Amino acid sequence: MAGGRLGPSSGNDGRRPGFTYRGVLAEDEALEETVDEPTETDAHDLIVIGATGGALSVAVDAQRAGLANVRVLASGAVAFPSLVTERQLDVGYGEDVQSIDVDGDLLVVTTSKATYRTRACLAANRMPRPDAVAPIPVAMTTPDGAGRVHVNELPGDLHGQDVLVVGSSDHAVELTSTLTDAGNRVVLAGGDIRPALLSPAGDTILRRIERERQATILYRSMPDQVGEVKGFPMAFFGDRRTPDLQFDHVVFASSRRAPSPESIGVTDAARAHGGMWFFGADDEAEGVQLAPGWDIWNQLAAEVFPEAAPLQSVPPATRRRRHVGAIDELRAEHYNATITRFEPSHSDLWVLRVKPDNGDVSHDPGQYASLGLGYWEDRIDDAEDIGLEDKWDKLVRRSYSISSPMFDEAGYLADSLDATELEFYIVLVQPTPDNVPGLTPRLALKRPGDRIYLGPKVAGRYTTAPVTSPDDALVFLSTGTGEAPHNAMVVEMLRKGHVGPIVSAVTVRQWVDLGYRDKHELLAQRYPNYHYVPLPTREADVPKRYIQDLISGGDLEQFGVELNPTGTHVFLCGNPAMIGIPEEVDGELTFPETTGVVELLVDRGFVVDSRTQPGNIHFEEYW
Repeated sequence: MAGGRLGPSSGNDGRRPGFTYRGVLAEDEALEETVDEPTETDAHDLIVIGATGGALSVAVDAQRAGLANVRVLASGAVAFPSLVTERQLDVGYGEDVQSIDVDGDLLVVTTSKATYRTRACLAANRMPRPDAVAPIPVAMTTPDGAGRVHVNELPGDLHGQDVLVVGSSDHAVELTSTLTDAGNRVVLAGGDIRPALLSPAGDTILRRIERERQATILYRSMPDQVGEVKGFPMAFFGDRRTPDLQFDHVVFASSRRAPSPESIGVTDAARAHGGMWFFGADDEAEGVQLAPGWDIWNQLAAEVFPEAAPLQSVPPATRRRRHVGAIDELRAEHYNATITRFEPSHSDLWVLRVKPDNGDVSHDPGQYASLGLGYWEDRIDDAEDIGLEDKWDKLVRRSYSISSPMFDEAGYLADSLDATELEFYIVLVQPTPDNVPGLTPRLALKRPGDRIYLGPKVAGRYTTAPVTSPDDALVFLSTGTGEAPHNAMVVEMLRKGHVGPIVSAVTVRQWVDLGYRDKHELLAQRYPNYHYVPLPTREADVPKRYIQDLISGGDLEQFGVELNPTGTHVFLCGNPAMIGIPEEVDGELTFPETTGVVELLVDRGFVVDSRTQPGNIHFEEYW
């Protein structure tokens, strides 16, 4: 065990460093039971103190290795109740450990309800951290607002609420699981969360939450601050891929202090017993120490249970590649939707529809969802994924704006509320020396009937919600597949009976790059106030024009659009160079060197829309 993170106690000075899982679910009230006196049970193989993800993982592994008598003592809430049921774990609910001593070769664990004799005991509970604070600035100024941000605990009786969980540990997964089980809509901002460093139970539940579309997992996004808008917390994300999102509650999941021998009444004799083990029990292990979650049981079994069957001690990715059927196993484990349509405009441009196994597909036109495929899937090109060996059994995900079929089977305008599938408009991304795309080269080989991962809806802000007058002029400007959200937004406005002029313009290289051209032309025939303006830039018989030229050349006026900031909304999606997003420095807007549409519109008196300042320029980067 030299150099290990998990170890048995051997006295105050000789105790080995412990292993710390990050985080523990906040304790609920213990289950009420009436017990006159503790009762003594038959000898156990292993007593696990605590019901966190890490504790349950060891209990499951101990059973798998052949131990017949393992009991988990839960003084508070159990992290993953479904796992307890599925694995038929023996759990003592509402049992507070009072002391641990030695009787002969066995440890004696006394709780508020019983006395246990056991060959080994693993203290895996976590001590609360009353000093824990949010790791980012939080500015909630009203009393109601202050009651909507929490650290390491859940507000009571939550149901049907929008909740953001912030954290990258088992604790964050436990909170997310509890909230989804209670019927809340949850986004987990995991930042640098890595499933391989979670407990095995935490990893299993996280993948299940994703597969069943119970929550949105942001693996690379964390908010950099939380503010207040009309009494509700607003999470501001520093990356442009993640919109600022408003929630009913925000919960921060920090690390928890590991148990100390004193906190559970461990005697000196028990400390010296080779079967007394701790997760992060040494004084220097109050912070975060990580070790591969798949190998914890083997470390304990090597010294305490030599007769137990050894479990695999290699990472799952390596193990899976050693047996037939690994890819089928991974697909069943991760994929939760079926591709129902895959229609190419040409070899590098496709319209596809996806139908989930679970959950609805309700969304506001303009919002987006994430698609994912495993790194184990074949690529259409010969490029090599960087670090493929380490992520072979993981998903590569990307968010795509939801498009629209525009017409239903009867020829009427499509209604997103009646949809059972989601439609996407996707272009194959070619590899470059600086970028090896992971998703679209794998998606290119898929066909109807193939399986895929579909994430839950994320409440993006790029919608037509700011349009409040049916007489306003609406201008949708895009590049390439950036017209995807505009397709849905145009259909929505026409269904609502919008009477003001609507213009949708898109630049592409060639006519064949317009996957929805025939649908837009049919819309223009049916609705006199709708105009479709395709701008191919590499057709010999068509003058080269860009989106900016429509603004500076006054071309929109022929469609009844005067570009008056008091009666016009402009929506931009696509190449950042076309949009020209400014940066605000000391209250002043600084525009990119290349003039984009935003700068041209600001010069005309338009205002960029934001949470704190409503405006009439709305943009979504699709790059």
